[in-house]
Amino acid sequence: MLPAVAPQPTVAIIGPGRLGSTLVRELTDAGYSVAELISRDNADSLRKARRLSKSIHARAAITKNASYDAGLIWLCVPDREIARVGRDMAVSARWKGKQWNGKIVFHSSGALSSDELNALRRKGAAVASVHPLMTFVRGSIPSLRTVPFAVEGDAVAVRLARQVVKALGGVAFAVRKKDKVAYHAWATLASPLLVAALVTVEQVAGAAGLSAADARNNIMPIVSQTIANYAQLGPAGASSGPIVRGDTDIVHQHVRALQKLPEARAVYLALARSAMRYLPVRNRKKLKKALIR
Repeated sequence: MLPAVAPQPTVAIIGPGRLGSTLVRELTDAGYSVAELISRDNADSLRKARRLSKSIHARAAITKNASYDAGLIWLCVPDREIARVGRDMAVSARWKGKQWNGKIVFHSSGALSSDELNALRRKGAAVASVHPLMTFVRGSIPSLRTVPFAVEGDAVAVRLARQVVKALGGVAFAVRKKDKVAYHAWATLASPLLVAALVTVEQVAGAAGLSAADARNNIMPIVSQTIANYAQLGPAGASSGPIVRGDTDIVHQHVRALQKLPEARAVYLALARSAMRYLPVRNRKKLKKALIR
């Protein structure tokens, strides 16, 4: 006989924003029943929840009258609201006593641990932090297939998280509670601060006479190839340019040319020093002097 397969729980999503909307679509496509979409008590949030709920025949609600009767409740709210929402759920008039026993609650913060949901944990729920290592911005709808999910929390909740992530086509990996902030700093460097580096590139291109649009268009081939090289060859194999070659005169000229762009100059110096520490560069001593002139 084949082993019994645990039934998929119904799901409630709290927060129909960019991440919540993506999860609704992807969970539904993976065969999960999203039974309830819960929003804040304001016109914009409720309108989003109602529009999305109609597309999947789910119930739309606000936090004070939500049923919370799904087996899995997934919070997709800003970090600063997670603990408060958890406390509000724990004292909901609909769920007194031990009725949270057997329920599982996720939140999606990269920086905060599952302890943000301690109010629900004390009521008997199993909780976890389940964070997709992906960027969600207006105007772009990413797939969750192959996306890594950092998972941490109670054993029962982590087990379900791994099952759900696998169904979504993602890859779950464990992150220790004490490492969550460092993990999120890594993720921040990989995406939003990468964008900050690219917008700095635009500013330097402006000093070379290019518009921001021309800078983006002209830089994409080399940026794309650099990312491809990094993925295939690793950081050392993907490195090129005057810093790796140890061309101190050119590096010194770069630093001088950026004096009228102090933020860009600071970014250049910080990344150059990082390259000197972590990459195989030549003429380290001379480069160090060139970077402090």
